[in-house]
Amino acid sequence: MGNEILKVNRLSKLFGPGAEQGIQLLEQGYTKERLAKEKNIMVGVNRVSLSINEGEIFVIMGLSGSGKSTLVRMLNRLIEPTSGEVLIHGQDLRKMNKSQLREVRRKTISMVFQKFALFPHRTVLENVEYGLEVQKVNKAERREKAQKSLELVGLKSWEHVMPDQLSGGMQQRVGLARALANDPEILLMDEAFSALDPLIRRDMQDELLELQEKMKKTIVFITHDLDEALRIGDRIALMKDGELVQIGTPEEMLTQPADRYVERFIEDVDLSKVLTASRVMRRPETVTLDRGPRVALQLMRERGISNLFVIDRAKRLLGVITAEDASQALKTGASLRDILIEDGPKVPPETLLNELFEVTSSAKVPLAVVDEQERLLGVIVRGAVLGALAGEVDNKEVSEHGLHS
Repeated sequence: MGNEILKVNRLSKLFGPGAEQGIQLLEQGYTKERLAKEKNIMVGVNRVSLSINEGEIFVIMGLSGSGKSTLVRMLNRLIEPTSGEVLIHGQDLRKMNKSQLREVRRKTISMVFQKFALFPHRTVLENVEYGLEVQKVNKAERREKAQKSLELVGLKSWEHVMPDQLSGGMQQRVGLARALANDPEILLMDEAFSALDPLIRRDMQDELLELQEKMKKTIVFITHDLDEALRIGDRIALMKDGELVQIGTPEEMLTQPADRYVERFIEDVDLSKVLTASRVMRRPETVTLDRGPRVALQLMRERGISNLFVIDRAKRLLGVITAEDASQALKTGASLRDILIEDGPKVPPETLLNELFEVTSSAKVPLAVVDEQERLLGVIVRGAVLGALAGEVDNKEVSEHGLHS
């Protein structure tokens, strides 16, 4: 993740007469319900503060009426906030004049809506280059940029097709390509996949994640679908009745819910598709190759374990030894290298738990968790995976294991 690119400070949107007065009443303790009943003022977004980092997919989610779509539309002032700040690179969007705001919308922020909103009389290519045409970018340049965007979303050979000849998923990709043609820093996606069939929707989620690997854009993604949020979000903000309830990573939302509302929201989630190996790994018990079988056996006795992981001085994993093999080596005079199991199972820390079931059930030794440099970060024993799914994760312990690595 990069530095902070977008920050929202106590941002509110109230609808109805006397909205400005409504802000003051909220500060005095009025509830949303009381404002509506006594003052006929509706609260869309209530004093939300959050920050978004460069290059992350930040998901804002909540049920219908939670204020998520109103919030995202205030990020580019399609809806004028009643109060608060919207800072992009430290510049307050609310203080910009029309010319400055237009420039931000052209170069910094693009938006993809749930409705594809393609021009039926224009080809795919002409739809994608429309925004650049409005900006009076010369034809050759805008065509080149539009073609690059179409290639990025996998529609390179569809430039001259009309929109009504495309499937819903392909039309949404055209809308995405149109937003990307300006090469914006921030992409706002408001329920962008909600109108698609479930299978196409999942494909689009996959494509968005693949695109993000190439683009490294900052994406603010609005959804009411928890599975979608958990699948694509680096961080998630959950809203209720116009207020922010909790912000966190998918794992934090599932393992450290802020209140009962969040607990109810996530109670039916399949944890195995969200929690990762790093969540359940334990601190590894290790030894270096220059130690002998006697030392290895003594370490295993002291710690009540039957395996030791062998590492080099840079903590790179070399293999694993068992108590049985070490005992035999002591009798025959063999070294640790002679009994080293080098092909033991290992996974990266981001591996999902549902991918570990088969590996842990058939492995004769604990599962090693290693980073890209093959350094040993932790180990996973068979019961840890099932324990995590049952909610038996000690967050402090896991944190300490991460520090140990």
